[in-house]
Amino acid sequence: MACELKTRNEMDKQYLWRLEDIFPTEAAYEQAYAQAEKAIESMAAWQGRVKENPRQAIMDADALALQLDHLAAYALMRKDEDGSDPERQGRAMRFQTLGAKAGSAVSFLDPELLALPEDTLRAMMNDPAFADYSERLRLLLLQKPHTLPAEQEKLLAQAEIVMDVPSDVFSMFSDVDLPLPEVTDEQGEKVRLTHGNYSTLLFSRNRDVRREAFQGMMGTFKAFSSTMAACYAGAVKAAVFKARARRYDSARQASLAPLEIPETVYDNLLAEVEAALPALTAYLNVRKKLLGVDELHMYDLYVPMIADFDMKMTYQEACDLVCEGLAPLGEEYIARLREGFAGGWVDVYENKAKRSGAYSWGCYGVHPFVLLNHTDDLDGALTIAHEMGHSMHTWYSNASQPFAKAEYSLFVAEVASTCNEVLLMRHLMKKYQDDPKASAYLRNQLLEAFRTTVFRQTMFAAFEKEAHGLYERGEALTADVLNSLYYGLNEKYYGGGVQVDEVIACEWMRIPHFYRNFYVYQYATGFSAAVAIADRILREGEPAVRDYKKFLSAGCSVPPIEALRYAGVDMEKPDAVRGAMRVFAQIVEEMKSLI
Repeated sequence: MACELKTRNEMDKQYLWRLEDIFPTEAAYEQAYAQAEKAIESMAAWQGRVKENPRQAIMDADALALQLDHLAAYALMRKDEDGSDPERQGRAMRFQTLGAKAGSAVSFLDPELLALPEDTLRAMMNDPAFADYSERLRLLLLQKPHTLPAEQEKLLAQAEIVMDVPSDVFSMFSDVDLPLPEVTDEQGEKVRLTHGNYSTLLFSRNRDVRREAFQGMMGTFKAFSSTMAACYAGAVKAAVFKARARRYDSARQASLAPLEIPETVYDNLLAEVEAALPALTAYLNVRKKLLGVDELHMYDLYVPMIADFDMKMTYQEACDLVCEGLAPLGEEYIARLREGFAGGWVDVYENKAKRSGAYSWGCYGVHPFVLLNHTDDLDGALTIAHEMGHSMHTWYSNASQPFAKAEYSLFVAEVASTCNEVLLMRHLMKKYQDDPKASAYLRNQLLEAFRTTVFRQTMFAAFEKEAHGLYERGEALTADVLNSLYYGLNEKYYGGGVQVDEVIACEWMRIPHFYRNFYVYQYATGFSAAVAIADRILREGEPAVRDYKKFLSAGCSVPPIEALRYAGVDMEKPDAVRGAMRVFAQIVEEMKSLI
């Protein structure tokens, strides 16, 4: 009989996050919702009058954004707890409607501000008394060529709720309605395949278990190929529509330009990683040898290469290990980390209809929140380190910056999380340096971090670039086209060492980040920056930690590339990615010597 997941109400409360820290009761949420509705009405009254008091108009819009920040966090995280609950679904849908209404209500603000004399805007931007909004005004002037007349901005804002439909459909289908089969686990028992246990099954020593889980997951998505292609094509069409409406050359440019990221950063990443593919092939050949298989398949890529060695640990042990590994960041950092573990930040275990994966959610004025689907192994510990890295970044930024400058750029969002992972792995490699098997196992884990975060995410970035490019050139994004594109990229990246299974062509269908246009490349750039920062922290100690915390505290008070320079990394040059690839190749050679 299959082991079914617990419902949300059956979960142990000590392992649940405390969303009551945002709103203590449902009544408090509804009261805040009503206040936001009134604030939206008040904001709409500014239309046509911004020139009378532009500073107050900006501050009112900022106050509304803060209200929405809290409402969004509560409504959407409640839904993520149990996506099958109609009440939670309804609350989330109500908020999305409110958010669209708010977007429409403030859509006139930027066009009316830009209609003011540029000297007026620059005077506000440079006024110390209005310093909280200096970056907002600087970016507004930067985006002037892409800001539309007020009525068109209002129309675009109203259309956002429609353009979000592909992402909503994907989430509901993948997390709630996807009919995943029962598969056999390592104990020979039938279990229901879920997004949460899929990675655990791929880590199994039993190849039949890995193969069945892989085929069950990919085969299920394959059965819905046309639906998933239409869903993703809808997201691409929305991105291209918005880009063209705002007079960008491409959807990619529209995603990168507001973050002040040159497209050359993206292209340099693709070029540097593709140049390092021979090192990836060398790693795959080591994996094939250690696993003792005639052919390496896609379902063989995740199981640890070192037999008879596992790092199993409870959640509490994983938290303690994370604190131990991050000790170079200082006592103050670790104290705050432990506060998070004990203080309702983290939702730990999978339950029925809970959102898959893991994330950190920042909520200004309240502590951050972390969603996990924890597994009792090293991968689970690394996920804790990763997501708490996001949360600590949020905490430092919120503590140091006003709301208008607190939300750090997506470009730097993966740096703090990955730096934590790298520091934890370096700690473990030192801790077990006299144990050959443990040393090999840990190098396996670090190599996998490189493969999945740099190589795999860069492959995803190449898929996004090509998929959007196909549509921008007038080609249809059918299931056959998308499957062929994704399969071809797997052949390019893995074909030198792996028998690329045909069904891997459907894997793109289960990647939620593809619904956040041109986001995934930042995992790879962030990992590369994190490797450089972690190395400096371990080499220099306190001066590097001080600079790193300056980066963590910067929020969006400076452009993201400048914030990284605080920590000693220049991502406009290929050095960080190239350096990360050298580290990868070095660890592959160390792995060869160990075996």
